[in-house]
Amino acid sequence: MFGRKRTSDKNQLQNLGQKEYDPSVYKPVLKCSICNGEQVAGFKNRETGKFEEVMFIRNEQELAWFLNSYGLETIEKEY
Repeated sequence: MFGRKRTSDKNQLQNLGQKEYDPSVYKPVLKCSICNGEQVAGFKNRETGKFEEVMFIRNEQELAWFLNSYGLETIEKEY
């Protein structure tokens, strides 16, 4: 709306994996809602506990993409 260019989901996914994280400072976390089942993948600061959101997970393919793009095998779930 009003001159904003929409980007497709595919373009957004390609741009997300460019960021790196330091495993000694951040841990990968999948925040899950008990009420509606929404899931958000991101990184939690080990010292402060602050969560940095990276992407909204809608299906298993997006979760697999997130894990592969950051070289992760498993991810911890928080409710």
